[in-house]
Parts: sequence; C-alpha cells; structure tokens
Amino acid sequence: MTAWRKLFQEDVVFHGSGRTDAGVHALCQCAHFDTVSAIPADKIPYAFNTKLPEDVRVLWAKEVPHDFHARFDVRRKTYVYKLYYGDVASAFLYQTHCHVVRRPDVALMRDAARVMLGEHDFKAMQATGGHVKSTVRTIYSIDVAEQGNEIEVRVCGNGFLYNMVRIMVGTLVYAGWGWLTPDAIAKAIADKDRTGLGKTLDACGLYLAQVDYQ
Repeated sequence: MTAWRKLFQEDVVFHGSGRTDAGVHALCQCAHFDTVSAIPADKIPYAFNTKLPEDVRVLWAKEVPHDFHARFDVRRKTYVYKLYYGDVASAFLYQTHCHVVRRPDVALMRDAARVMLGEHDFKAMQATGGHVKSTVRTIYSIDVAEQGNEIEVRVCGNGFLYNMVRIMVGTLVYAGWGWLTPDAIAKAIADKDRTGLGKTLDACGLYLAQVDYQ
C-alpha cells in the first residue's frame, strides 16, 4: 500500500476480509499484513491516518498469530442496508441511502425475511458476474427497523454472494409493497430463479458493519 510505503519504506500486501462493490460503505473492514517494522500495533492507526485520504480511517490494530488470515478466518459478517421513502428524493441522502417513493410495509418485510433465514443455496440471489465454488450460505439473522421515513435492514451471515444483500433487501421491499409473498420468495430460492425475486438495490445504501472471527 502506498501509505505504508511512504511511512516505512516497506512494501507490504494487505489481505482484506472481502471485497465490496463500488459505492458500498464500510463501517468495519478488516485486513491483515506482514511487516518487519518495529512500530507498536497500537500506534499504527495514528501513523497510517496521516497518509490516508479523508474518507478512509484506520480505527485500531493489533498483532495476530502468523497463521491468521483476514478473509479465510471470518466466521460471520453483518451488513446494514439503509433506505428511505418519500415523494421527493433527498439532496442530502443520495450517497448514503437508497430512495424509494412508496413506503414498504415493515411487517410484511419481516414476514418475508423469515424464509431467508438458515442455510440455503442462494444462487437466485447472486448477480451475474459472481464466481464462487458454492452458492450455499447461512443467514443467522435479518432485522428490519423503521424510524421516521427511514428503514434499516441488518443482515448477519457466514458469507455473502455477489450483490446478495442488495438483492435480498430489494426482495424485501417488493414484499413490503405486496408484490411478493413469503411462499413465492421461498420457491424462487429453491428453484434458483433470479427472476422471481426483487431488484438489485443501489450500492449507496449498503454498509459492511461488522466482521467477526469468533
């Protein structure tokens, strides 16, 4: 990374916990790297942040065992999707939330979310361009909360496919509008039928919120 090279004249390779689409935000992204530098781990954020752009910050650092891997040791990830509804799109939220005109019924969204819980083959929720050995994933929880005209969907799972969360939330929105029933969603997942689900929502509303290793 250029910032590390500027600080310590050392080339290192950073391994992140995973990739995110362009336009997706990261409240908590984790990465590991090997270094010969003697700087204490707790000092790394202060040094790093002097060389990083204003929209990127290192929050903490610690030493880990040599066999630790930021990607392959992940046990679960949590994503948050933020959207709001109203006749007119906000001039202030366009980079941080997805806008929909109609209010989705949150109770219907929660009913639909239940059929996505557990282990399933989520091939129907993978966008074109995803390349993985297996499309089976486990979803531990999906929470839907509404405050004012904003809705937040929090999804926790052991891994996610390409565009999976954006498709999941798009499907929940369709359910909230009465366009899809839980049974229809369950059938589309079982049939691996992408056309039976909701649209892929905009990247601007998606946040990588938490990465857990235990």
